[in-house]
Amino acid sequence: MREFFNLSTSAKRFRFIAVTEALTWVGLLVGMFFKHVTQTTEIGVKIFGPIHGLAFALFVVIALATARELRWSWQVTGLALLSSIPPVGTVVFEWWAVRKGHLAELSKRYLGSKTPTESVPVP
Repeated sequence: MREFFNLSTSAKRFRFIAVTEALTWVGLLVGMFFKHVTQTTEIGVKIFGPIHGLAFALFVVIALATARELRWSWQVTGLALLSSIPPVGTVVFEWWAVRKGHLAELSKRYLGSKTPTESVPVP
């Protein structure tokens, strides 16, 4: 758990904000369910709406900064940005990016002794 809060590299910051954005998205969806389906309370939307808005904006900024630092192609950068639209898409993208070698030391740890470019062709 302590490793999750280590924000010392762009890949680790990207992972943190991807998970944060996804969790706030889920919180907002739950809040919208209670507001619109059960019509019992708006508190979930009032709490998670602004938090998710901030998390989304930070995700876009951190994704662009990570793309620049790690020299992502425009296709990978576009996928990262598009992943913020569907709920939990940022976590799915992060999972994919680690396995395809796009997240520096996080990918190296997953891929073992092979470097990301040796094991997976980067588009």
